[in-house]
Amino acid sequence: MARLLRFAVLQSAFGDDMGRNIARVEKLVRDAARDGAKAILAPELFQGPYFCKREETRWFKDAYPYKDHPAVRALAPLAGELGVVLPLSIFEKAGEEYYNSLVMADADGALLGVYRKSHIPDGPGYEEKFYFRAGDTGFKVWPTRFGRLGVGVCWDQWFPEAARAMVLQGADILLYPTAIGSEPENPTLDTQPRWRRAMIGHAVSNVTPVGAANRIGDEEGQIFYGSSFICDEGGDLLAEFGRVEEGFIAATVDLDHIAERRASWGFFRDRRPELYGALTRQGV
Repeated sequence: MARLLRFAVLQSAFGDDMGRNIARVEKLVRDAARDGAKAILAPELFQGPYFCKREETRWFKDAYPYKDHPAVRALAPLAGELGVVLPLSIFEKAGEEYYNSLVMADADGALLGVYRKSHIPDGPGYEEKFYFRAGDTGFKVWPTRFGRLGVGVCWDQWFPEAARAMVLQGADILLYPTAIGSEPENPTLDTQPRWRRAMIGHAVSNVTPVGAANRIGDEEGQIFYGSSFICDEGGDLLAEFGRVEEGFIAATVDLDHIAERRASWGFFRDRRPELYGALTRQGV
């Protein structure tokens, strides 16, 4: 019997009210679950506005230990109620350290652990290094009830090494919660096309479906462009949003067929790790 997985990504605007944002995601999760989705991805840091556009200490109060985060406490039980897998992007406080983190809630509501974003951007409108330490967990692949899910967070999605590392760990699909939009220092730059192409390239070179969930809306002049999508293992789009819609999109993939196709392409058979030392050395 084929291993079919229907998965969904959510797209929405988010405001200052954490409870309302969490309730919005809960509604969309319920909608996607009614449509048959078994793994459902919300955008990055969906609990509030994308606060990293400026360096402001007031936002640190919105970080929590991952098991105690309001989004986790509200939505992990929902995963168990609906029998779905929920990767949850949060602002995590761990002792005196702060991380941009991802908590995986399995379909019984159990927490499988935490991933801490590995690549932390720093630039106009995306000043994340003020808030977050670079992650210390390494890349994670989660053995959920419905398949092995690899999840990178936003800036992680631009790095082919991250995608390859997750697939080498056995990821059946790759998911990327995201918050990306306009570039304050260059209003003429629209990164949406290359943002999609980067992740579609991961799908092609790893023969692995990809889903990305982005936010939308105008947050004090920073315009988030949505364009969330799901593509198959060949990079063909299965479902996509435009720049302003709210809701969910979903697609069904055959994990056994994909595994066969991955083997037949030979990318992993023909790898030459002994030649890749430059990838692990600084300044090369």
